[in-house]
Amino acid sequence: MKKTYLPTLFQHLTLLVVVLSFTACATISLFDQYAYAQTTSLKVDAINTMSMAISNYSTNEKTVQELQTKLQKAYEYEKNRPKNEITLKMWTILLDSNGHLLGGFITRWEKEQKLNAVFIQEEKKIVGDAFDQIAGLESQKIKPTDIGVVTSK
Repeated sequence: MKKTYLPTLFQHLTLLVVVLSFTACATISLFDQYAYAQTTSLKVDAINTMSMAISNYSTNEKTVQELQTKLQKAYEYEKNRPKNEITLKMWTILLDSNGHLLGGFITRWEKEQKLNAVFIQEEKKIVGDAFDQIAGLESQKIKPTDIGVVTSK
């Protein structure tokens, strides 16, 4: 008797269970192109705004507020994605006004009004690396298409 290699119902069900188990038990969200694009775009905006810190904060306050609004929108987007705790924690650290990254930089700039050019350059590297880590995590997440999820456009 000749063996056929047609998938059986059992094989289909097994594959379905494996895929569903993988996605249901995932501890991190799937890749999101919008989140990735926002992160990389905000990095450029943040670095450009930080460059302005050689002049008075009060002169640049509107630009800083616009950046902060964009950052808050990105944070809210990340906050409402399921299984996104790691990325959200990274954003929280980046934006912490008492910290040593972007939030702390803005607080210091507002307090001191002007910052030293060397300090700004060094902080831009550190803040840029923080954005790169967030974008890097997002880009390493599993793409929905990698697990057979079809998204509508």
